[in-house]
Amino acid sequence: MTDRHRFLTLACLVVAAVLAGCGSSDPETSDAPGEIVLGTYTDLSGPAAAIGVGSVNSARMIFDQANEEGGIHGRQIRFVVEDGQYQVPRAVQAANKLIHRDNIFAMVGALGTPMNNAVMSSQFEAGVPNIFPLSGARSMAEPLHPLKFAGISTYYEQIRAATKYFIEERGKERICTMAQDTDFGTELTDAANDQLGEMGREVTDSTAHRPLDTDFSAAILKLRQADCDLILLGTIIGDTILAISAARGIDWDVDFVGTIAAFESEVAEAEGGVTNGFYAMTSFEFPYPDHPRQEVRDFVAAYDERYGQEPNTGSLFGWVLADFTVRALRDAGPDLTVDGLVAAIESVDDYQDIFGGPVLSFGPEKHLGTNESFLSQVQDGRWVRVTENLSY
Repeated sequence: MTDRHRFLTLACLVVAAVLAGCGSSDPETSDAPGEIVLGTYTDLSGPAAAIGVGSVNSARMIFDQANEEGGIHGRQIRFVVEDGQYQVPRAVQAANKLIHRDNIFAMVGALGTPMNNAVMSSQFEAGVPNIFPLSGARSMAEPLHPLKFAGISTYYEQIRAATKYFIEERGKERICTMAQDTDFGTELTDAANDQLGEMGREVTDSTAHRPLDTDFSAAILKLRQADCDLILLGTIIGDTILAISAARGIDWDVDFVGTIAAFESEVAEAEGGVTNGFYAMTSFEFPYPDHPRQEVRDFVAAYDERYGQEPNTGSLFGWVLADFTVRALRDAGPDLTVDGLVAAIESVDDYQDIFGGPVLSFGPEKHLGTNESFLSQVQDGRWVRVTENLSY
């Protein structure tokens, strides 16, 4: 054998060894030795940045605390965050990086219904679970998929529960809807139609608008002429405030109720107290510094100390998704695999957050934590819980 042949043979052996080492790790774990890589794409600089930043802030607090306590069976959590700016193409690009370059083990708290819907198929092909996305759409848990887990009740379930409650407990007779002309808005109108149909009723009247519309005077006048006594809102923050403002501007004190998408401090603190009396279905009690529960006050203080601001609704989501993920990773045991994590999540039947939310439970045929939520109302610029857990 010539020197050249010996060199090529040695080089091939070295390359083969390197490639074998690269492929020797369990493909199910998708993480480096000594760490568990989790990832998310969210909005850090776009229209939903308040939610995205808040959720990431709280998640980092939980993951950092777990690492300081020794990690997960001795392994440190590395949390990789990408800014999708609440745009589907950017979210897809960010997810591809997380999955194929960062080799994340699981996606946690990915923000946005259209973003998750665009990403999940390729994500699941890569064997990456989707844990507690920041969306209340039914598609986050339906149809059932081994790698798809959602935490809180869906927008659809929230509106069905609210409709049932306001008819049975508040005597409402003429139920109307005002919703965005989007998939999100369709969830609300479907829920209203289905619940009213089950109760032998129909929606009295309805309006639809684009997400960025700012003039609701004609829509409100239409609903007032229909003599609505309850308006179900498929709105988020800005359009919630504008719709209620339009009604109050013509001295119409009709009741409005929305989903958790409108459960935000900006809504409660709208200028002039215009949203006082507004209801929203939610899974969390808002974390004010004077909350009656000590552990909530401790969280608020720690968040403020670390970030220089009080937590918001996004921060609640981030705390819950990260705290739940840490529990599931621990329950999965030291020999971590995707199958082990799935089995651990499916065995949880008693998860309770610190914010008064419903108990979350899962199973092999149940990948949505709860169908319950409760009503919170704006009172003097603050969110106040006004019911126990509701469902339909």
